Amino acid sequence: MPPPPPAALDTPANPSEGPPVLRASGPLPQNLTPYFNRDLSWLDFNQRVLHEASDERTPLLERVKFLAIYSSNSDEFFMKRVGLLKRKIAAKSQERSHDGLTAHQHYQAVRDKIGALTRDVIDLWTQKLRPALELEGIFIKDYLDLTADQKAQAEAYFRSQIYPVLTPLAVDPGHPFPFISNQSLSIGVLVRPAGSHGESLFARVKVPPLLSRWLTFQEGLTYTFVPIETLIEGRLETLFPGMEVVEAQHFRVTRNAEVDADVEDSEDLLEVVQEELRARRFADTVRVQITANMSATMRQHLVEGLEVGEDALYELPEPLGKSDLMAIAVTVNRPDLKLMPWKPEMPAAFADPDGDVFAIMRQGDVLVHHPYESFAGSVEKFILQAVQDPKVLAIKMTLYRTSGDSPFVTALARAAEAGKQVAVLVELKARFDEERNIRWAQTLEEAGAHVVYGVMGLKTHTKTALVVRREEDRGLGGIGGVGGGLRCYVHVATGNYNSRTAQTYTDLGLFTCRDEICEDVVDLFAYLTGRSLKRDYRKLLVAPGTMRAGFITMIEREMAHAQAGRPARIIAKMNALEDVEIIQALYRASQAGVKVDLIVRGFCCLRPGMPGLSENIRVISVIGRFLEHSRLFYFLNDGAEAYYMGSADWMSRNLSRRVEAAVPIEDVALRVRLKELLETLLADNRQAWDLAADGSWQQRRPAAGEGDRGTHALLMELTRQRSRARSSEI
Repeated sequence: MPPPPPAALDTPANPSEGPPVLRASGPLPQNLTPYFNRDLSWLDFNQRVLHEASDERTPLLERVKFLAIYSSNSDEFFMKRVGLLKRKIAAKSQERSHDGLTAHQHYQAVRDKIGALTRDVIDLWTQKLRPALELEGIFIKDYLDLTADQKAQAEAYFRSQIYPVLTPLAVDPGHPFPFISNQSLSIGVLVRPAGSHGESLFARVKVPPLLSRWLTFQEGLTYTFVPIETLIEGRLETLFPGMEVVEAQHFRVTRNAEVDADVEDSEDLLEVVQEELRARRFADTVRVQITANMSATMRQHLVEGLEVGEDALYELPEPLGKSDLMAIAVTVNRPDLKLMPWKPEMPAAFADPDGDVFAIMRQGDVLVHHPYESFAGSVEKFILQAVQDPKVLAIKMTLYRTSGDSPFVTALARAAEAGKQVAVLVELKARFDEERNIRWAQTLEEAGAHVVYGVMGLKTHTKTALVVRREEDRGLGGIGGVGGGLRCYVHVATGNYNSRTAQTYTDLGLFTCRDEICEDVVDLFAYLTGRSLKRDYRKLLVAPGTMRAGFITMIEREMAHAQAGRPARIIAKMNALEDVEIIQALYRASQAGVKVDLIVRGFCCLRPGMPGLSENIRVISVIGRFLEHSRLFYFLNDGAEAYYMGSADWMSRNLSRRVEAAVPIEDVALRVRLKELLETLLADNRQAWDLAADGSWQQRRPAAGEGDRGTHALLMELTRQRSRARSSEI
């Protein structure tokens, strides 16, 4: 594997000049602390996503998708983090960040970084992506720029579909400034009576969120997309007859999602979550995206009406809310401007459509890797067969996030109605999915399932399913605590039971009927549904009970091997790394001589490559067509290798405030696959980024004469090869 490339200062304008380097946003090298700032590191991750939108090696419409993803990530950052920082400042909090910043310093550093990213977005969209789209015949136009025929069609659509649902709201002494919901797009209007020269009045027109953002015209390979806010703006005279429209501008509001519900001593978790949703709806405004040419008068109306400071206003080129560009990238039928589509292959073990998943699991553990391998042909198949199998007595499952058309909820409801014992842990506190999860919980309860709304004070983030089946050949012994003649089957995963995200998120899943793992999962569900106080498990690492201590013990075991002169190695893959106790253990391991490779997609608070502290630690991040979501941990252990996969990142919230589970992989053949996965990620020279001690990220590029080793392309091809080899054997 190539060593990390040397640090540099700036991103070359031309790829041929060298690999891109994203400037450090943390403390300057002369003032290094042992930790990076979590929020600045999060913004660095979003900068890496934004880089994918500018990378000309990526097809054009995929670059548009990355800009949409960046915009969605930016919304999430403001909702989760900026409001929290402002609350700390208002409360005069003395708490300091990981890197020692006060709340004021932290907020200013975040603002500076966001300002730099905003300038990058403006340049990328106006100078690169939009002109490139137009060269390919893909246009985003205002209503006023349409042809006469297109205008006629747009006006007909306005009259029939848009105008009836518009509600202009004026602001005057008799009408207070209207409530503006989170992430809503609006048109601010200044009007006065026609012929009058008096003071203008402010009015707000909400762009209907339930309508498509884009009015689309297509002629052959030429596409024209019209944001409906420009159509509404062009027909404002129908909303304000007899009035002169002095100014009309678009703006978009983002509200804080970190709210404290005013629920005293409530013992009803459903009530708590519903109250939090109500509180979030009216939470403080943390950002207002505005158009660059907005007048001072209009800005003042927004500042006063939304009760924000000027620092909450962010000027951007239109269209505002660029996450909606995803619809354009999906709509345009230009395969030449997209990546080759990927259809997941059937996992080898489950390839027979009529195969009995329980018989297959009795033959040995099965590992699946999504989206390379089919989610429908493995996870969904497992649950659906359990629902239909008359020998299955019970199904237990955790649902953290699931898709809107989830096959699991309807299947579990059918199982409950058929008399099977169904127990489902529906995590009501899954951020931004609370309302959907409440509906799923109610559907399941109405069908007769036992529904548990999580554990008070903890989020249930583990991804586990348990099926209990009566089998005559099991005898009277059964497995611990289950009873004679019964066998358990378990699925433990790194990702959610979500059929949609399984198409783009990389996740691992283990199917097993090993007794000790099954006994642990039985005990875990007893904890979740019955408030068991059990803390010791045979095989699983469970948070908040044993997981942090278990991982630290394995890290310290590698330290002992290194100190005894034996080879020592740790490879850990996750979404984010922030837990101070884990980081300190890794620093001690590095000082003892343990070689540590960390594959961290998102933010990372550990500072690698520091002499005397972390010179044996390397950190990479892989950004590409799939979102790296799996959590996988490897420890050399003097040749007795240990592999764990599960739901938890090495973050304080996961290890202390969530119910998580990680399972050991004991089957030798499955370990070979996992080692292959880790080696592929570490050798990536196409989409991997190396983190330097100064906080800068440098993207790897193939050396002269070297081919691309992009993780996702390699794993897709490897999956195809396995599928072809299996077909040739049949």
